Amino acid sequence: GAMTLIETVADAEAFTTSDPSTLAYVTQTTLSVDDTKDIVATLRRRFPQMAEPRKDDICYATTNRQEAVKAIAQDAELVLVIGAANSSNSVRLKEVAERSGANAAYLIASADNIDWKWFDGVKTLGLTAGASAPETLVQGVIAACRARFQVSVEEVVTAQEDVVFRIPRILEGV
Repeated sequence: GAMTLIETVADAEAFTTSDPSTLAYVTQTTLSVDDTKDIVATLRRRFPQMAEPRKDDICYATTNRQEAVKAIAQDAELVLVIGAANSSNSVRLKEVAERSGANAAYLIASADNIDWKWFDGVKTLGLTAGASAPETLVQGVIAACRARFQVSVEEVVTAQEDVVFRIPRILEGV
């Protein structure tokens, strides 16, 4: 068999195969949920026999964070995403913020990376973090903002996560 990387709707439209009955797809767990939805819809339209994953293969935390960013970006002039530049899910969060109404969005590693000129004219800041960013970095950005501005924090919840990862039995009691 062969594998083809499809990154855009245009790629999905251009893709050809000699045997559509052998097609299947999987998605990268940290892709933009909206982009993935459009790409998969294009592939399904073109290849209705295509096999699908047994369950949604975009990480639930990625999906939930992107939905939350959509909600905050609508009301925020500025969105800061805390995360590493090489973190796919952090980069996607910045892109989702830009597409969802924020006037500006920046990816920062920590409060030390904030350019305070970004805040000119900003009344509402949206703040989020990539999946691997520790809570201490979020609190550090809030503290840095409080040192310069009058700040009130409103938490926006779009989903309740109740997934529990149990320790493997082999590691219990170690």
